Amino acid sequence: MPGTRARQALFTALADDRHIPHDVLTELAGQAGWPLPRRVRAIVLAGPNDAHSLAPHLVPQPTPQLTPQLAAALGQGLPGTVEADLCLLIPDPGPRARAALESALGGRVAAVGHSVPVVDAASSLRWARRLLALAAAVGGPAERVTFVDDHLSELLMLQDESLARALSARWLRPLEDLTPRQSERLEVTLLAWLESGGAPEAARTLKVHPQTVRYRLRQIEKLFGPAMREPRTRFELELALRSRRLLAQARQLRSRAHGPVRALGAAVQPLSPAGRARINGL
Repeated sequence: MPGTRARQALFTALADDRHIPHDVLTELAGQAGWPLPRRVRAIVLAGPNDAHSLAPHLVPQPTPQLTPQLAAALGQGLPGTVEADLCLLIPDPGPRARAALESALGGRVAAVGHSVPVVDAASSLRWARRLLALAAAVGGPAERVTFVDDHLSELLMLQDESLARALSARWLRPLEDLTPRQSERLEVTLLAWLESGGAPEAARTLKVHPQTVRYRLRQIEKLFGPAMREPRTRFELELALRSRRLLAQARQLRSRAHGPVRALGAAVQPLSPAGRARINGL
C-alpha cells in the first residue's frame, strides 16, 4: 500500500469512534511508516489550508521557543480530514509545550484537543471539532488557538443541548411568570450570588449596592422556597443558569455562522454579570 494511502487508512482508523484493536493500529502504523505514540492530541484547523501538506510546513526548525520535542511532534503529525474539517494528530508534546504550539501554528484559527491514549484519538478529534464549530463571532481580537482543556465544562454542558434546555426549564420554572426583564435581573443576581458566595461579593460583581442584591435574593427565595438552602439545589441552579447562558451564546454564534471565524476563548466569553445588568438597565 503506497505511503499516502497507508497514512489515510491509519488516520481513518484512528478517527473512527468504534474500537479498533491495538494490534490492527500497530499494523496500519507500520504500513504508514508512522510510529504509533502512546498519547496524542488532535489539532483541527479552520481555513483553506491543505491538510496533507500541513505538517511539513508547520515547523521548519526547532528554536529556543520551539523545543525539539514539540518540533518533532508537529513534524510527525498525521494529517487527514473529518467531514471536510482539516485535522492533524500529533504525539502529545506535554502541557508545557502550549505556548510553543500556539506559536508553531502561525496565527491559524485552530482548536487543540485534549491528550488521550492513541486508541482514543477519535475523542480528541471529536471535541476539538466541537470546539471549533462553536468558534464563530464577528470582529474582535486577532485569530488564535483554543484548547479543549480550557473549555471542558462548557463542552460538557453543551454535549446534549436538548438535555441542557430540559435542565434549565426544570430548575428555573419559578421564573416563568415574570417579565423577561424581571427574570433576567433575578437570573443574573442569582448566578452572581452562587458564584461568589455572598451578597457583598455579588454586589461587587454586579456593580450595585449590597442592599439591592439582598432585596433580589429575598424575591428569589420567595419564588424558589426553602429548597434554596440545600446544597444540591444550589448546585443544580448554578448548572441550569450556566447552561442557559451557554445555550444563548451558542444560538447567537450560529446566527453569525457566515461571519469571520474566531476562537471560542474569545467568542464564547460569558458576558459579565455587570455587563448583562447594564444592557438590561438593572
